[in-house]
Amino acid sequence: MNTFISAMRRQAGTGLVLLSMSMLALAQQPPAATGPAAALRAQLQALAPQLERNAFRRPLALQSSEAADRLSGDVYALVDHPFARVSGALREPAAWCQVLMLHLNTKHCAVKGGGTTLAVAIGRKFDQPLSDAQTIAFAYTPGKADANYLNVRLSADTGPLSTRDYSIVFEAAPADGGKTAIHLRYAYAYGTAARLAMKGYLATLGSDKVGFTPAGEGGYIGGVRGVVERNTMRYYLAIDSYLDAPGAGQLEQRLAAWFDATEQYARQLHEIEKSDYLTMKRHEFQRMQQQQAAS
Repeated sequence: MNTFISAMRRQAGTGLVLLSMSMLALAQQPPAATGPAAALRAQLQALAPQLERNAFRRPLALQSSEAADRLSGDVYALVDHPFARVSGALREPAAWCQVLMLHLNTKHCAVKGGGTTLAVAIGRKFDQPLSDAQTIAFAYTPGKADANYLNVRLSADTGPLSTRDYSIVFEAAPADGGKTAIHLRYAYAYGTAARLAMKGYLATLGSDKVGFTPAGEGGYIGGVRGVVERNTMRYYLAIDSYLDAPGAGQLEQRLAAWFDATEQYARQLHEIEKSDYLTMKRHEFQRMQQQQAAS
């Protein structure tokens, strides 16, 4: 009997030792990845089926939403550049002027306030004097930036007509295979004047314009959600084109790449001919450089 009790005590002791060792090993395991970089990668993982098979012919997912007085568009994508290149290219305000200027409607961009503000002139889809454009003062806010994450925000309280609360948010994190996971959000709110102007545009010049979200019998969503989807896509393609050719002497490459990329989605994004776009943008960039040199 004493032998049996002793054996049981030895077995219990061994069990306690093993349990203690297991608990110690569990405590020493690295914690589950958390933070914005992990959240971004998790979001792209959740969107993996859409990234792999879509009408964009690239690893990209586009979402949009419409509230009573606010529109937003989101692009999640993988880009074929390592994170260090993406972060190095897009963490300075001057780089964002180069990106925004690729858009048809951006006529001018200047870094102000020691890098805290981007003065962005918005106009028509043709060459025009700056006096005919309207300037939006975007506050430039660099968020967290380290070896695994980059966050940049552009925000403006007011814009043309009764538009307000503009927000452009960009975030990036390393992904497998030397790629980078990115997320771009473009959003703004609008009041009565902007609503009426948009209603008039959509009833006339923009009556045949569509976005990217499928909407019944092979069609696509239209209206104001179509508008925000088109512009979100244009800004994403501008970022992608800039990352391919960020050098000071690579403007022509960037311009051609952006236009050619938009023509892949001509149903949604075609507005003018390539020669007209290149001529207009060359003049606008030259004007921007001249003003920078004079200031």
